[in-house]
Amino acid sequence: MLSEALLVSAPGKVILHGEHAVVHGKVALAVALNLRTFLRLQPHDGGKVGLNLPNIGIKQTWDVARLQLLDTSFLEQGDGTAITPEQVEKLKEVAGFREDSANHRQLAVLTFLYLYLSICRKHRALPSLDIVVWSELPTGAGLGSSAAYSVCLAAALLTACEEIPNPLKDKEPVGRWTEEDLELINKWAFQGERVIHGNPSGVDNAVSTWGGALRYQQGKISSLKRPPALKILLTNTKIPRSTKTLVAGVQSRLLKYPGIVAPLLTSIDAISMECEHVLGEMAAAPAPEHYLVLEELIDMNQHHLNALGVGHASLDRLCQVARAHGLHSKLTGAGGGGCGITLLRPDLEGPEVEATKQELTRDGFDCWETSIGAPGVSIHSASSLDAAVRQALDGL
Repeated sequence: MLSEALLVSAPGKVILHGEHAVVHGKVALAVALNLRTFLRLQPHDGGKVGLNLPNIGIKQTWDVARLQLLDTSFLEQGDGTAITPEQVEKLKEVAGFREDSANHRQLAVLTFLYLYLSICRKHRALPSLDIVVWSELPTGAGLGSSAAYSVCLAAALLTACEEIPNPLKDKEPVGRWTEEDLELINKWAFQGERVIHGNPSGVDNAVSTWGGALRYQQGKISSLKRPPALKILLTNTKIPRSTKTLVAGVQSRLLKYPGIVAPLLTSIDAISMECEHVLGEMAAAPAPEHYLVLEELIDMNQHHLNALGVGHASLDRLCQVARAHGLHSKLTGAGGGGCGITLLRPDLEGPEVEATKQELTRDGFDCWETSIGAPGVSIHSASSLDAAVRQALDGL
């Protein structure tokens, strides 16, 4: 067991193109979002294990000795297979939760316990440690916050328990794990996502682990050549929506108008593939005309998504404000509200972006100026982190 503190971060994700079409076997492009989740793991010898999640108001500790006495054989069947409802019930007992259905705060605790007990129980004694996780990502906005949480936990616990080496070299600000170690981190993060979501696709944790951009189609995930980080404005309309209802709405429209909707899905597929081609060219030599193509693809896809019935007045407003400032936006994720992305060309003047942000904020939206194509899970020296992040992790 390592004795030093570990500082780990992992990115969120946005769908660049292919949302909804992906349900019907088409290509989707998912990209790492440089709003990150940060974790600090502090080993100690106090006989306790603590979890502090300030974003959602959770602070819990357990006696290591009590956890040590538990029969954790129920976790053995979880290696690589879907976690069963029986395992979740047993984890609830460990956590001290009642039988009723788990909410997102409880699921965050259960995910931690699952990963801590599963990864650390191979040691003779469970380690005493404190974990603090703080995130720049809003929860429940379709931005992969739960996957970033699971990836950070998996990377930190595997490193602390010396299942994988600490890649941070002396005096280096940031370290990244080898491909083989990333595979193991991703495997465990996917198990964490299964605790939270039951039957996730695996895209969110893969994007958070590897970063950059990924292509997803019919269960197959592959990395794209790392494109340059693209600057975006991410806007959260804060309009709640049900992904399940929106997916069902597209399905019923497809059944009702197959001759109209099927070509729309094929066209969205072509947009994703064209975008993949452009990003590939940009990885070699980005040029101004690439941004013009990306903007056209954004506009066409947004119109298609509206035709599928997953638009919303709040997203129309986002597109309208962006267009007034010469910018191009589309929804990302399920639609019906939620989040949208606006591409920021490199030649854009700062005041223009600021004016757009101010107008969207006045409409009651939350805005972040950030980038996509961000690095995946990373380990940091304390001095390399922003003061605000260090302060959040110190619980000040």
